[in-house]
Amino acid sequence: MKEMRNVNEEMKECHTADLQEHALRTLRRSSLLISSFTFLIAYFSLFILFAACSEQVEHTAPAVNDRDSASMMTSYGVNTLISDSGVIKYRIVTERWDVNTVRQPSRWTFERGIFMEQFDEKFHIEGYIQADTAWYYDQLKLWELRGRVFIRNVNGLRFRSEELFWDGIKHEFYSHKYSKVVTPERTMEGTYFRSDEHMTHYEVSNSVGSFQAEDMEKDNEASQANSGANQEKQDTAAMPAPPQRQAATRRKAAQKSQYQR
Repeated sequence: MKEMRNVNEEMKECHTADLQEHALRTLRRSSLLISSFTFLIAYFSLFILFAACSEQVEHTAPAVNDRDSASMMTSYGVNTLISDSGVIKYRIVTERWDVNTVRQPSRWTFERGIFMEQFDEKFHIEGYIQADTAWYYDQLKLWELRGRVFIRNVNGLRFRSEELFWDGIKHEFYSHKYSKVVTPERTMEGTYFRSDEHMTHYEVSNSVGSFQAEDMEKDNEASQANSGANQEKQDTAAMPAPPQRQAATRRKAAQKSQYQR
């Protein structure tokens, strides 16, 4: 009996040892599998990350050259007087005023609107100009007004357009967009406008408008007078010239004087 028990115990010990060895082998295999799986995950992660980095497109803006967009001076809440040749000519009121001397041509920018008064030599107001946006090219002495452009002078003339250029060298206004001019006597609209600085002599092309009857009567009288003068000139040219009497020759008189002698 004792020998049988010893055999059983030895068999149990062997079986336990086998189980422990099998468990150790299983753990080793599992650890190897986990390590391999972890390595594969890390490898694929690095591959995907590398591919994403290599295919990424950078969205970058072009470099700013020569400080084109940088203003040399920026002023807010401006209310100032501008002189020309030592004489005060304008008053400028604006929310923001940028001065850029680097861009070509150099310019003043009024992106938030402008209100400008114009004075005569005695500092009397001749009119005012208002626009949503304005640029002044100081080297060219040229104003460019955009948006809701409105002008009014002391004579009661009112001008509206979406565009207006003011040439300080030629001393004139002009516009290539729809413009409307209203005076106490007439109203005119057109797609081309040109005028002097004082808005006293102007022209509107491709226009439609309304006029007072007096203006039409004056035009009719002037046209009738011109047609009458042209008719008189034509009648005078059509009349035949009167016959001219030929002067007597002096030959017979000479013969007669010789005969008397």
